[in-house]
Amino acid sequence: ADVNYDVAKLFCDRVTEQAFGERVLKAMRPGEMIVGIVYQELVNLMGGGEEPRTIELRRGETTVLMMCGLQGSGKTTTCGKLAKMLKAEGAKPMLVAADLQRPAAIEQLKVIGEQIGVPVYAEDPGKSNPVQVCVNGRKKANTEGCNVLILDTAGRLHVDDDLMRELEQIDNQLMPHMALLVCAAMTGQDAVNSAKAFNDRLELDGVILTKLDGDARGGAALSVKSVTGVPILFTGLGEQLDALQ
Repeated sequence: ADVNYDVAKLFCDRVTEQAFGERVLKAMRPGEMIVGIVYQELVNLMGGGEEPRTIELRRGETTVLMMCGLQGSGKTTTCGKLAKMLKAEGAKPMLVAADLQRPAAIEQLKVIGEQIGVPVYAEDPGKSNPVQVCVNGRKKANTEGCNVLILDTAGRLHVDDDLMRELEQIDNQLMPHMALLVCAAMTGQDAVNSAKAFNDRLELDGVILTKLDGDARGGAALSVKSVTGVPILFTGLGEQLDALQ
């Protein structure tokens, strides 16, 4: 129900092609073999035997991670979760409050930063713009010896051309090492449209699937992975700042 139609159709075609083979027809338990084929196709769709990708920190320079996604996907909280995880692994992260659209977004990030003991760079939203905030944030990270910069950009609809262009400007100015799409597991059918739009504009490096604890099926995972071809690096499984796997 929540997998994009084209993704589901291609998946069924691949399963059907294998299920009609002589091996299945002659099997003692053809039903179990079909379950096995479906399982293997799911594994292949989600990346198969690929080596799991992680956040690779650059030596001698600040690693810049740009977080993007739709409104309400849990992006700001995910920035905090990622910063906490990287800090626990020995990194020195800094969060940048580049969401000047949503009221209280800056304050929310500051509160999260205090909770996890990570500095937050922010400016007055009435006197700055997101691109400048990100540029100045990197300068601040360099002077304070932070080796990871996490940009919390504003949530935006993929059909909002002005906001998508703003994201491209941040991408061009900062040249982030990784552009990560934060996508809610309950996005369902629309996951494909938004993921494809963000990928076309930014060339995503990975996806973080949030709110997976509130979704019984995980169809967005199949849709997003199939359309973008980029790995799902992390999943959010709760509101707590350590609920990231």
